[in-house]
Amino acid sequence: MSTKTPVSLSEFELVSGLEIHVQLNTQSKIFSPDSASFGAKPNEHISAVSLALPGALPKLNKEVVAKAVRMGLALNCSINQVNYFDRKNYFYADLPKGYQITQDNKPICQNGFLNVTLNTGEEKRIGINRIHLEEDAGKSMHDQDDKYSYVDLNRAGVPLIEIVTEPDIRSAEEASLLLTEIRKLVRYLDVSDGNMEEGSLRCDANISIRKMGASEFGTRCEVKNLNSIRNVRRAIEFEFVRQQQVISSGGNIVQSTLTFDADQGTTAPMRSKEEANDYRYFPDPDLAPVHISDEWLAQMKFDMPALPQEIAKKLVADYAVSSSEATMLSEDQDLLLYFNHALVHVNNKKNLINWLAGPIRAMLNEKEVTITDFKVAPEQLADVINMVDDKKISQQVALQQLLPEMVKAPAEDVMVLAAKLNLLIEDNGDALSAFVDEVLAKYQAQVEAYKKGKKGVLGLFVGDVMKLAKGKADPQKINQLLQDKLK
Repeated sequence: MSTKTPVSLSEFELVSGLEIHVQLNTQSKIFSPDSASFGAKPNEHISAVSLALPGALPKLNKEVVAKAVRMGLALNCSINQVNYFDRKNYFYADLPKGYQITQDNKPICQNGFLNVTLNTGEEKRIGINRIHLEEDAGKSMHDQDDKYSYVDLNRAGVPLIEIVTEPDIRSAEEASLLLTEIRKLVRYLDVSDGNMEEGSLRCDANISIRKMGASEFGTRCEVKNLNSIRNVRRAIEFEFVRQQQVISSGGNIVQSTLTFDADQGTTAPMRSKEEANDYRYFPDPDLAPVHISDEWLAQMKFDMPALPQEIAKKLVADYAVSSSEATMLSEDQDLLLYFNHALVHVNNKKNLINWLAGPIRAMLNEKEVTITDFKVAPEQLADVINMVDDKKISQQVALQQLLPEMVKAPAEDVMVLAAKLNLLIEDNGDALSAFVDEVLAKYQAQVEAYKKGKKGVLGLFVGDVMKLAKGKADPQKINQLLQDKLK
């Protein structure tokens, strides 16, 4: 029996770092011209290089370097303008060479960071240790035959970047927010599709605990191949509790590699990792060092778009929109482009955001299309919003009747089309007053209820008056007329 004194679970803090593998969306593999696309028949995308046949030499795909640099710049990294590839001597059953080409001593990007905003509103900075380039392994399939395992080499040689964070993560929330931001960035920068279900984005989590206030790290365990942001969070939460329970009961954490059971929400050992593997790295003799010229790096920096976090902050500051509206706009490049084109034509900038975040977004979602499929030009939508703001047409009529007709007649002037369709608000006070009288006479019981304090029925009256006016009336004017008559 252990003689150690039990330790309170509240005395510990989580220490975690992530290793995020991002499959780059290049057309061909990192060192060969084979297609890198997903979904082909087994062993359809292979060649002498990916099969490691004698005499077949690798040749670096330039676009792989460009995408890695783009991601490094987005993560505030230093770019190593001279970097090189190494051989990692570790047996991969589904890499014919028997080693992996990767980067060890001199990765392409180093010493970056990413800020994430916690639910409390606090901003947390998480360091990025490095981003390195490497090739993916193939896929072993053990469930196709009772006696044999099959190997599909389509994925062998597909380009990856591995983003390695510093051990700065102190909660499962921080880990999930970081991974969410990374996935947004790789998609926004067209580095990867970020599809975790297809393996385009994979994550390993290094997890340890230590007493609050301690500076030394505890023994870490690595949870491999987490395939969703939710599972990353669940695995960290479970492992944090498990390690605390082991220590508090007098045990010791054994350094090991773990797998995560998504059905049970638990981790289990794959193999012990008491000593670090000796991969015997050495520079790959078949690949020359990568030289990124000053001119090329300057051009890549110049071509970098403003990043979503920067755009969202500016939208909040400039237009006083909510953070959710700003985030929605900043993360959709096509929607942001549409917004910027409409911005110069609309009178009320905030109303443009309200329309795009509200009725226009709902319309697109209902039809399951994006803003690129929307047939109303940005300047035309701006004209419609200006007409609603100027009380020349009601928003309901604009959405339900005018916009559908604009799709059919894209070259037509918006005001001319609205007049032709007889949709413009008619400023006929006598007719509107008569409609109000008719509605109040129809709802005698509700009128009495209103006078007794049930103010919510006013919306019923407004809606019925709008129907009688066929939408060609100003709701605010109706509201005022009703209140005057109900005094």
